[in-house]
Order: sequence, then C-alpha cells, then structure tokens
Amino acid sequence: MSGFLTLLKRDLLLAVREGGALGTALGFYLIVVTLMPLGLGPDLNLLTRIAPGVLWVALLLAALLSLPRLFEADHDDGSLDVLALGGLPLELMAASKALAHWLSTGIPLALMAPVLGILLNLEARAYPLVIATMLAGTPAISFLGSIGAALTLKTRRGGLLLALLVLPFYVPTLIFGISAISAALLAPDGFLASFLILTAISLVAMVLGPVAAAAALRQHMH
Repeated sequence: MSGFLTLLKRDLLLAVREGGALGTALGFYLIVVTLMPLGLGPDLNLLTRIAPGVLWVALLLAALLSLPRLFEADHDDGSLDVLALGGLPLELMAASKALAHWLSTGIPLALMAPVLGILLNLEARAYPLVIATMLAGTPAISFLGSIGAALTLKTRRGGLLLALLVLPFYVPTLIFGISAISAALLAPDGFLASFLILTAISLVAMVLGPVAAAAALRQHMH
C-alpha cells in the first residue's frame, strides 16, 4: 500500500508542478460555458433550464482533454516500464494514476461549476446539488478514461480515438448526473435514486477501470 501512496503523491506533485493540463481543462470549461449564453441569447428561463446539462457536458469534455497524458508522459520517459517491473501490480498503478487525475482535475472542475453556474442563471438552491453530483460522478470519468488512455497509449494523435472510445461509456454518468439535479429541483424525493445510481456507476468504474487499463498496458508492453 505504501507503493500505491508514493506513486499517487508523485503523480499529484507532477500535476501541480506542470499545471498545464489543469489550466487547459479549466480554460476550456470556462470558454464553453461562457459561449453558451452568447449563442442562445438573453433568455434567462431557457438558460436556467439547461444549466445543469451544459455544466455537465462541458465538464466531461474538459476532463477528456487531460486524459491522453495519463500514461503518455511515463511511457515517453521510460518510467512506465520501471513501474511495471516494480513490486506494485499494474492494476494498482493504473488505479493510482486514475485517482490522481480525479484529485487534480475532476475535483477542481467540479468545484468550479457553481461559479460558472452564475453565467447560466443557475438557481441558488441547485449549487450544492451540482457540487454533490459532480463529486460523485467525476470518478467514473477518470477511471473509465484510464481504459481509453491505456488502449490508445501508442496511437498517433490518440486524443480523438480516446474520445470516441470512452464517450459512450460516459453517457450513463451524464444522464444520471443531470437527472439527479433536475429531479431535486422539481421533486426533492427524486434526487436520492438518481444520486445513488450515479455513485454506483463511479464505484463500479473504480473497480473495473484499473483492471481493464492494466490489461491494455500489458498488451502494449509485450
């Protein structure tokens, strides 16, 4: 377990020092949400209705931008081979990198959502719901994304292929993330069911994602 924590700390430190991936993701998130009111016009009621969906879709696309670098940097400098030959199983190594991506990218994006919600005239009572659903759903984005990052590791211009591979798997997270917020705003009793399903999706992704990513990495190393 100490090896897992050491690798997690290393990846988080690298993410903080580089900062480019997070800056790009946050900048993209800001641009997409800012352009939406300009494209739709000054209809505040319309913006209020679509705000949860816009925030979720923009977050998902922003998180995708940093996924290709999940294993790529370590592969380029040879660190990935060293890690594979070490005592830490590939599954735990993949889990560590996916967890580091969630901590360094998923959480900042989720915490930025309420600030951007102001641009979309999001209802004040929806702010805690947006944060809660995004914190519950973004682990699925990181852990499912690790599978695509592993599969496209040695692919030229793999970013587009990665998006095509993982976007279909993000659909349930997107649906239940948006439906949880909408249900809470319309009928508070409907929030819990969607939120629990969203949490379950993330938990399943956290279990199966590292296993599938490790299998893909083994194929690349043979």
